[in-house]
Amino acid sequence: MASSQNNQSNEGSSKQDEEGAGTSQKVLIPQILQNVVLDDKVSKLVPILLFKYQKKELITKEEMLHSVDEDYHEHFPLIFREVCKCMCLGCGIDVREVDPPGHIYVLIPVLGLTYNGILGDEEIIPKIDLLIVILTVIFMKGNRASEEDMWEVVRTREKLPQWKRFFVWEPWKFITEDLVREQYLEYRQVPNSDPASLEFLWGPRTLAETSKMKILQHLAKVCRRDPRSYTCLYEEALGEEQESDYA
Repeated sequence: MASSQNNQSNEGSSKQDEEGAGTSQKVLIPQILQNVVLDDKVSKLVPILLFKYQKKELITKEEMLHSVDEDYHEHFPLIFREVCKCMCLGCGIDVREVDPPGHIYVLIPVLGLTYNGILGDEEIIPKIDLLIVILTVIFMKGNRASEEDMWEVVRTREKLPQWKRFFVWEPWKFITEDLVREQYLEYRQVPNSDPASLEFLWGPRTLAETSKMKILQHLAKVCRRDPRSYTCLYEEALGEEQESDYA
């Protein structure tokens, strides 16, 4: 289990200075999608995998090959790697082989999270990726993020044409109601604030299911960096890991 909420620090300002504003933008605009989602062969497979994820069904290599032009079958290993990368970094979904080398795959949320929210039967759009962005921003902001920080997440994502296929309707309701109800977020008044202001923290379900190190490693994948290059974040995440080992 991740460290308790009481251990969340309030070192947001110094951490923000060190990591830089550009990093935050990379969290909100995964660079990998600019290269992957627009690829026609990849974009054909992603909706199929999302449908399987929605139905909680396995998918086989044969099913995926059926959706790829025969001329590209010899390139399928490369296409599949790109699809897996897109699903992980863009949708927050891991594609894992079951009993290799059986070429049968299961689709599960990344980072140990058990939330698999989707919009519904008509629009197969996962919400797990937005949850991951929110948790990352909270961590980067010193384990607490303001309402303005969350609005910036929403505004930035809405500007991205690549994200139209992964667009979450009523994102503010999703953040302030759905994720709070699911206990992934805590949405509370800042203690002793006058005038009163509100902030977001990791909720008990987040603390139970994932860790700062897992979030940091995912961020590093998105930004193509070594996790240790985020010095303050890495030290904090490592400290939490060590504390958990002693618990």
